[in-house]
Amino acid sequence: MSLLVGREDFCFLVVSGQVTALQGTMPLMCRLMGFVSNEKTTFPEIAGSHFSDFVALSSIHCDGWGVATIDHDDEKAHLVRAAEMAHTSSQFDSAIAAAKADGGLLHLRWATKGLPVSENNSHPFVYEDFTFIHNGAIYPPSALDGFIDPAFSWLITGDTDSERYFYLMMTMIKRHGFVEGVKRAVETVEEHGDYSSINAMIMNENIFIVVSEFDPARKPDFGLEDYYELNYRKDKDGVLVASTGWPQDGWAPLPNHHMLVVDRKTFTTQLFPL
Repeated sequence: MSLLVGREDFCFLVVSGQVTALQGTMPLMCRLMGFVSNEKTTFPEIAGSHFSDFVALSSIHCDGWGVATIDHDDEKAHLVRAAEMAHTSSQFDSAIAAAKADGGLLHLRWATKGLPVSENNSHPFVYEDFTFIHNGAIYPPSALDGFIDPAFSWLITGDTDSERYFYLMMTMIKRHGFVEGVKRAVETVEEHGDYSSINAMIMNENIFIVVSEFDPARKPDFGLEDYYELNYRKDKDGVLVASTGWPQDGWAPLPNHHMLVVDRKTFTTQLFPL
């Protein structure tokens, strides 16, 4: 059994009782969870008894948390976030209990080295009825600035590549529609950015899209082979998608270089290559 404790660019990996210090340039990443459901529910209700195991990942991914909800008939996403460790945060507990909806995103942040730990840098990011979370790093964070429409660039309040990735998506969605816009945004990052992972979830009142796009060779040194992978579960209650690192028995893998599109009215799911 292995356990990583610590934060930012200095932490300790504990393997079978042996302690190893990890320092330097490893890419620090995040954990993602998103759902859409037939009836209004909460993250613990739809994720089940292992939800606490997901939250426990914040002992590593400890630089902030955020939850956003958007009902299928709502016109504005609702957001709560904080720059603190989720599993020791009373505000997190109350936010999760209050987040009863038929669609939501949850993010546990582990800050990329050099980017501040602050509320403005915590995910999700929201614009009208769109909400977005990202796992990975795009180098440098400013690589996408020239491709973001001025109608969105002035809304950037933080320092992260993730927020810029979101507004690049919004730019492309405005020009090409939701599904095609997400594909165009991914293509832009692939062509103009250097990235470890651009895994992302983006949702509005009508559609839920999950992007699986990563370089497995650039996972953190401590991470298992499936560190970047995303899995999903579809059943009578809805669709749940999440990062690895906690029990997901019976879930289906979302292939790398693909995106999952969920129609929130019909709950049909489609896989598209990226």
